[in-house]
Order: sequence, then C-alpha cells, then structure tokens
Amino acid sequence: MGLWDIIAWVVMGGLAGWVASLIMKKKGTTVLMNIIVGIVGAFVGGFIMSQFGGSGVSGFNLQSFLVATGGSVVVLAVINLITKGKLK
Repeated sequence: MGLWDIIAWVVMGGLAGWVASLIMKKKGTTVLMNIIVGIVGAFVGGFIMSQFGGSGVSGFNLQSFLVATGGSVVVLAVINLITKGKLK
C-alpha cells in the first residue's frame, strides 16, 4: 500500500464519517473526527457485513463507501447512546 492509497482511504473515511454525521444530524464535528469515525466505521461495517455473508470493505468503490458509511452511522449511534443516553 503506497502513500496515495493511504491518502485515498483517509479521504474516503472522512467522507463516510461526514455523511454519517449528516444522517445522524450530528453538528459541530471536525474533519479529524469525521476521518476517525469513517475509518472505525469501515471496520464495523465490514464486520457486520461479514456476519451476514456479504463482503465488507473490499476496495475503493461505491460498495465499500456505503459499508463504511453504514458502519459510521452505527459508531455514531453507539457514541450518542454512551454520551447522551439516546441513539440520536
């Protein structure tokens, strides 16, 4: 994995985290927080998909972006549940 691959994954993670924050109506998130949520969300989404027999994050494509975004929504929901006691 080269430098450009890493940069591409960070950008994709940031976008996935940003879209998830829009879906969850989470205001005031920073770029760094979006990147972290997106990367963690990619792992969570990949794990969830593998439990249902699907493929998780398999490359830099639309399916992987959707899996990462879905996982990011789950991560934000868990964060909200822990910090505020509610899912949204």
